[in-house]
Amino acid sequence: MKRTIYIGFDPKEIAAYLVAVNSIYKYLSQEIPIYALELSTLTSYGWYSRATEVRDGRLYDVISEHPMSTEFAVSRFLVPQLARTGWALFADCDVLARDDLAKLFALADPRYAVMCVKHNHVPAATEKMDGQVQSRYFRKNWSSVCLWNCDHPSNKKLTVHYVNSVPGRDLHAFSWLTDDEIGELPVEYNFLVGVTPLKGTNFQPKLVHFTEATPHVRGYENCEYADEWRRELSRIIPNTLRVYGTLPAK
Repeated sequence: MKRTIYIGFDPKEIAAYLVAVNSIYKYLSQEIPIYALELSTLTSYGWYSRATEVRDGRLYDVISEHPMSTEFAVSRFLVPQLARTGWALFADCDVLARDDLAKLFALADPRYAVMCVKHNHVPAATEKMDGQVQSRYFRKNWSSVCLWNCDHPSNKKLTVHYVNSVPGRDLHAFSWLTDDEIGELPVEYNFLVGVTPLKGTNFQPKLVHFTEATPHVRGYENCEYADEWRRELSRIIPNTLRVYGTLPAK
C-alpha cells in the first residue's frame, strides 16, 4: 500500500520545518517519501487558487474572512488529492518526531476516511507564535496531524474545487464527513505542548506538537521538550540535508 508524508511549509517557520522533517527521517524504519506543502508551488501547479491578502502584516483568507496563522492552514486538505491513493500523513511543521512514524501508519483502519487525535482544545490566549491570531473553532487541532485514507469514497468529495471554495472552518471541522468516518489516534501522536497533560512517568509522546510556538520563540524557550527540539536543530547542517520530493502538477 502506498504511504506518503506531507509537512506544512511556511517561509517564516523554516527552522521548525527542518526539525520536523529531519526528526521524522531519523527514526523512520521504512522508505516513506516526505513532501513539503509549499503554497507558491501549489499555486503555480494549479492546486491552490484561494484568494488571499495581507492585512496588518498577516496573511488573510478572503473566503474564510479570517487570518491564516500559516500558509498551509488550508492546503493540508489537498493531501488526499495530491497523494491520490493509499494512506497519507499530514503534520504541521512545528512537530518533533520521537519515534518511528511507520508505527503510526500501522494503525491505519480502512473503515475511516481520516484518523486524528480528537483534542478538546479551547485556547485561552488570543495570540500565538509571533503575534499570529490564536483561532478558536470546532475540532481545534484535529487537523494538525491527520492520517488520510485517500481511497475512502467520502474523501472523493474533497475535490480541488471544494478545498478552494469553502471556508477554512468547515474544512478543519471535517464537515464533508460523518462523525463515524473520523477515526481516533492515540494522543501520543499529537501531543500538544503546554496543552496536553503528561500521563505519568511512563507516558512518552511519539510526535510532539509545539502548537503555541517552537522553543526558539521568546517566552517558549523552556517549554516541554524544548531541549530535544534544540538538539535536533543543532544536528542539521544545511549542505547535508536530504532532497525532498516534488509535488506533482495538477
